[in-house]
Amino acid sequence: MEPLLFGRLEPYLVISLCLFALGLYGLISRPGLISMLISVELILNAAGLNFVAFNTFLAPDKTVGQTFTLFIMGLAAAEAAICLSIAVVVYRRFRTILADDIAELKD
Repeated sequence: MEPLLFGRLEPYLVISLCLFALGLYGLISRPGLISMLISVELILNAAGLNFVAFNTFLAPDKTVGQTFTLFIMGLAAAEAAICLSIAVVVYRRFRTILADDIAELKD
């Protein structure tokens, strides 16, 4: 079965690279914990897109990449729940969610 949107692997890799670059830039440049969480989600989505793209074009078994992508989605959901609960606890204790301010407030 041929992919519907693009017929080659390279466009998927370029989109995945853009997602990864945006996530890495957001992780480095944004000081807030929530924006860092969104950036990590972009990086995980880029990895999932790579797995599905390589699976679609190169793998003989079409379920392996999709299985890995489902694990990545589960990992992203668990990571989001844990990071949001950590952000709530940090906000209750320090009254800020900026990572730079939290690093300066060590006890």
